Amino acid sequence: MKKISIDPVTRLEGHGRIDLFLNDEGDLANAYFIIPELRGFEQFCVGRPAEEMPRITDRICGVCPEAHHIASTKALDALFHADPPRVTKKLREMFYSAFFVADHTTHFYALGGPDFVLGPDAPPAERNILGVIRKVGVEVGKQVIDARVRNHHVIKMLGGRGVHPVAGLPGGWSKAVSPEEREVIEATARKNVDFALFSLKLFADVVLSNSQYTDMIFSDAFTNQTYSMGTVDADNCVNFYDGMIRVVDPEGVELVKYHPKTYAHHLAEHSEPWTYLKFPYLKQIGWQGFVDGKASGVYCATPLSRLNAADGMATPRAHAAFEEFYTTLGSKKVNGRYQPVHHRLATHWARLVELLFAAERMLELSLDPEITDPNVRTPITATPTEGVGSVEAPRGTLTHHYWTDENGMLTRVNLIVGTTNNYAPMAMSIKKAAQSLIQKGTVVTEGLLNRIEMAFRSYDPCFGCATHALPGQMPLEVVIRDAQGGEVQRLSQYLGET
Repeated sequence: MKKISIDPVTRLEGHGRIDLFLNDEGDLANAYFIIPELRGFEQFCVGRPAEEMPRITDRICGVCPEAHHIASTKALDALFHADPPRVTKKLREMFYSAFFVADHTTHFYALGGPDFVLGPDAPPAERNILGVIRKVGVEVGKQVIDARVRNHHVIKMLGGRGVHPVAGLPGGWSKAVSPEEREVIEATARKNVDFALFSLKLFADVVLSNSQYTDMIFSDAFTNQTYSMGTVDADNCVNFYDGMIRVVDPEGVELVKYHPKTYAHHLAEHSEPWTYLKFPYLKQIGWQGFVDGKASGVYCATPLSRLNAADGMATPRAHAAFEEFYTTLGSKKVNGRYQPVHHRLATHWARLVELLFAAERMLELSLDPEITDPNVRTPITATPTEGVGSVEAPRGTLTHHYWTDENGMLTRVNLIVGTTNNYAPMAMSIKKAAQSLIQKGTVVTEGLLNRIEMAFRSYDPCFGCATHALPGQMPLEVVIRDAQGGEVQRLSQYLGET
């Protein structure tokens, strides 16, 4: 067989490579999306005080530390049996909304956008954020930079640091918001709403008006039908901070809606020997391999999946954008809700709908009369035991699960990271795109390989976050010996067992 490697894959967080194998006829025989890095966060947190976890786990990632910080803090709430004051929940969600605006802005303009604004065949040296600014104008570039700057200012104001926040506490938050700070946050949120509306118009003008791009979106090469997962509020609307986790099948029928603390009853993880990242699947369906459809336990947890799993958005302008999204893509309502969209490249559009929702929600919270209440922490009185915290990270449902002894020292940690949810559908999307694009006689160009990369790029993966456990074996063994030369431990075996 002929082997083609895309190594490294580009415009993602973390590291990865794609190995394509062609048969003698020149058709794709198989494709592997390989993640070669190991982080091991779950194991080296064991033995540490639980209250350190919001400051440790947000070091998993420099792109979305806020997601790990909030999920970890919520896990501590449960672990210490402390229900935070109402204002604390609102502060956390306001903080988290600012993060969502900044993060979705980064992916759309810097990571995903160059493929559409410059085109998938543009030279790699131009297919980047600087190329985007040259194409759409310096004023647009200024808006993108300003959006990130003002929201990271709010993140620092509320979280204590611009990167790797420190404000989360079990049952609380480390500081209240002053009236003056509230005014700054409100002004930021109003600009965010305008920026989100601008970004949606830009997408319509650049992507939806271009038949080449719409043909790609609707093409079978970039379509996979899986289950969709997302957190919803009491009205089954999208929520990033809190709610029930809802899973719908490829036709939009609800399979299950569960509390995050029961995630282990619904999810399991499959491993393969050729990668360090695991493949979650729905226990109720079971692991059937890398295949589509209702009979497969593969699910997706992305901006597109969150919209698919919900009945709408909880803010007015975002809900109008939600309606436009589904009607434009040809979705019909069945039993009062839109049928899921399975065109993976449409995830970029769904991300902008979420950007608008985050901006509107941030504005709502900044105008809440209770937001400056100084009572931001519930005293801790109970003995810690076990706790689960969950949020919607930009890349998918994020779960932190901690166990401790009676002194609050961690005895076990389990993480299912946003990107981890999507590893199986990403691998399937890459293989399907490659099968459609590479056939007998196909000349494999750089632009064609970039189209294959676009299959995973819509998921906005973060492999630095996701690679947290071994799949069973690794080619390297570290042997620890005592002074007499006797073997004490083989490190790879130890990590594999835990």
